[in-house]
Amino acid sequence: MGISLSAWQARLPLPATAEWPQGVWDIEALTHGTMSVVLFTPRGTDYQSPHDQDELYVIMRGTGVLEVEGARHAFVTGDVLFVPAHAAHRFIEFTADLVTWAIFWGSRGGETA
Repeated sequence: MGISLSAWQARLPLPATAEWPQGVWDIEALTHGTMSVVLFTPRGTDYQSPHDQDELYVIMRGTGVLEVEGARHAFVTGDVLFVPAHAAHRFIEFTADLVTWAIFWGSRGGETA
């Protein structure tokens, strides 16, 4: 099964709500078992909170910094970034064109090393 970046980008942003007045800039594109793939395109400020599963970001467009538990990780288009379950993280200092696939998998709490 495949998913199209451009087709899913066309579905964003989702309408604004009281909680998200600028609209929602992520959408789940694919699921299978414990795995889910989300298109994530933060705008302005990234307000995400820790997740229950391990996560990979595949940077499709843009540059910036991913902050994970206070450590800063610079990234460019084509990079892959890992965030363990329950880790505080957010994108900072990112370009306005940031587009990333976020891939979640595994049991709640993440896998062990």
